[in-house]
Amino acid sequence: LLARAGVRVTLLERHTDFSREFRGEVLMPSGLEPFEQMGLWEKFDAVPHVPIAQIRAFVGGRLMQGLEIDREHFGRFGPRWVSQPPLLEMLVAEAGRLPNFSLERGASVRHLLAEQGRTSGVGILTPDGEREARADLVVGADGRTSIVRRRSGASARPDPTPMDIVWLKLPMHDFEDDAERRSFRVYVGGGHLLIAAPTPDDKFQIAWVIRKGSFGDLRERGLPAAIHEMARHADPLLAAHLRAHAEDAIQPFLLSTVSDYVEDWAAPGRLLIGDAAHTMSPVGAQGINMAIRDAVVAARHLGPVLAGDASHADIDRAAAAVQAERSHEIRAIQKLQRRAPPVILNDYWWNRALLSILPRFARGQIHRPRNSGVFGRFAWGVSEVRL
Repeated sequence: LLARAGVRVTLLERHTDFSREFRGEVLMPSGLEPFEQMGLWEKFDAVPHVPIAQIRAFVGGRLMQGLEIDREHFGRFGPRWVSQPPLLEMLVAEAGRLPNFSLERGASVRHLLAEQGRTSGVGILTPDGEREARADLVVGADGRTSIVRRRSGASARPDPTPMDIVWLKLPMHDFEDDAERRSFRVYVGGGHLLIAAPTPDDKFQIAWVIRKGSFGDLRERGLPAAIHEMARHADPLLAAHLRAHAEDAIQPFLLSTVSDYVEDWAAPGRLLIGDAAHTMSPVGAQGINMAIRDAVVAARHLGPVLAGDASHADIDRAAAAVQAERSHEIRAIQKLQRRAPPVILNDYWWNRALLSILPRFARGQIHRPRNSGVFGRFAWGVSEVRL
């Protein structure tokens, strides 16, 4: 977006390609709609993905409620599981058409350069050695372990999360029904949360949410035993599938969940966006969606300024305006994310009793979701984002 506006942009990518495993690949309407604003919808729609047909919530292995993702409510922006490596390749290919854009793969930021109290560039490590690159503005979009954040000394307010997540993939070929293959499943009970979602490579992405610090016990018992434990919380269909493929798990991975908020996204010569500015909890699949919305707002504020003959003060004011516009939505979404884990992960007697009677009242009904309330905020965001 900045390159389109005429800004000279250099993108530094630590890896030599994007062919690595990503976990948060669910795009909600809030993250999908900006691609139409950018004029990239057709190319985006061609990226490998699985449209989510239903979101099903189970308690104690029994269907409590289902949400049907229908075109009437969502149009073309129904939630989908998107393969991030080809999505990123599509974006850099589009940017690469512009003469003022360059991508450096295998280039890591080592430190920030500063002149008179203002960030003025970065020190880079490449396969060919170290060098420096000067810039009017350094944008840190480098995730929750952001080097730009750390090197700039930005302080973040942590929001302790009571959970970790074990991610793994299992084959999905046993599921023949198309609706079943496109269902996003959530299982609650016994102090655990299990999520199973279809991925574009014909697999199930499994997320086993556990209490923080309990992974050691799981590792001692072994992954097959853990998968059998997951099956105890699933409905009969998924439970049988988990047991049949307990030895077939692909790429098991522990993600220590983090949620925080950087007090000053912008400082002279430097801006943080996405997880670098506000690491999102996995609740509600918000991380990539909020990052996309940050980028759109940042481009709107920064593009005209950086493309012109603006002063450093003008650039810094534009960078500060990004946080001013985005902070309300980020804080609101993080507040919603804080609500769920304590209720779900506690295994007190009253919690078990409450969860045991919920399916009797919900009766496994399939509903069409409203574009309001908690689901509406997770789906569409809290504020309007325009390019």
